[in-house]
Amino acid sequence: MPYMEAEELFEKGVKAVDKGNWVAALACFEKVVQTDGNAAASSYLAVCIARERGQVNKAEMLCREALNKEPDNPVHYLNLGRIYLCQGKKTEAIQSFREGLSRGAEKRIIDELDRLGTRKKPVISFMERDNPVNKFLGIFFSKIRLRK
Repeated sequence: MPYMEAEELFEKGVKAVDKGNWVAALACFEKVVQTDGNAAASSYLAVCIARERGQVNKAEMLCREALNKEPDNPVHYLNLGRIYLCQGKKTEAIQSFREGLSRGAEKRIIDELDRLGTRKKPVISFMERDNPVNKFLGIFFSKIRLRK
């Protein structure tokens, strides 16, 4: 596959990811990785594999390989965070997103963090967040809309 065709296919895959069309993106990135071996394409392929095929361990490994090749590319951290979200690892995902932001401003990382939301401070600040009293009061105040 010529370089220009691979580049166009890569861009098409990125647009498909942005639209949430993971199947189309998967097909694009598989072709690009087979011919080009591009680290960014591997990173996107990894998140597509996690989303569509459920192969999260393989996806995490692929994304980490891309990170080793290009450690300053924030897109790899974005995709690693997305893979963590597929695994149900929200804390690790947020850490990955934040690490990506420290490597460069990436609007899609900011969008992911906004979508995840932020935690409110504990109702009783001197108690642990997971204390049952704090949990109950937090839920109660949220239900009666005293806590926003």
